[in-house]
Amino acid sequence: MSSVFLEDLDAETYAEYLNQPTSTVIIPAGATEQHGPHMPLGVDAMLSTDIAAAVAQQLGALVAPVFSYGYKSQPRSGGGDHRVGTTSLSATTLMSLVEDVAGSFLRQGFKNVVVLNGHFENYQFIYEGLDQAVTQARDTGLASRGVLMSYWDFVDEDTLQKVFPDGFLGWDIEHGGVLETSLMLHLHPEKVEMDRVIDHPPADLTSYDIFPEDPARTPVSGCLSSAVDASAEKGRLLLDAVHGAVSEALATELELPATAEGAR
Repeated sequence: MSSVFLEDLDAETYAEYLNQPTSTVIIPAGATEQHGPHMPLGVDAMLSTDIAAAVAQQLGALVAPVFSYGYKSQPRSGGGDHRVGTTSLSATTLMSLVEDVAGSFLRQGFKNVVVLNGHFENYQFIYEGLDQAVTQARDTGLASRGVLMSYWDFVDEDTLQKVFPDGFLGWDIEHGGVLETSLMLHLHPEKVEMDRVIDHPPADLTSYDIFPEDPARTPVSGCLSSAVDASAEKGRLLLDAVHGAVSEALATELELPATAEGAR
């Protein structure tokens, strides 16, 4: 195939792929969410799509159009749903979206559906939707399998030490920080304005949530940590680590043949 992106294929080529014994589609899942003044609203969707494409090239899979809206941003992981530019789905809408799309792919003949998540708040609602889709497919006699993964969970300790030499404070405060900014500098440098990064200490977050949200609890930048130490080289290290580990996990779990293709 000339492209790993499902949307680029004609219907006949698509049907031929479905007949393969290990036909696999990867659905990137992101959000439309503010990422501070230095990056665009589509970061989560862009990064999950880029990583999905690299993995698909490695494994001979296809990449579906991205879920570009996600579950509502929360103050302790994404700055909060009150931030201008953040446009979100309810939990039930996201669950139904995943169930409908994944279920359609399985009924069409895909053996495996993978959702590669790039937005922290999405996970449990994608879990429910994918579980329902796979359960319904198997109830009708289809030998279907699903996999849900968030790409940051595949960053190994050695890479973490190289990217965060002063210590890693946790994924929940990495919104708009070094991880996402470095990946964007590597993959989409033209979309990052490092001169607009606001350098501030990590957000001082509570261990609980309040309703309604208190905007004063989110740093003025909208980010939960500073991206001042981000670099394209760190982004390359992160992409290499994630691409390799995700590909290995899927090849093992789904018995997929790996090819010689690699990450960008």
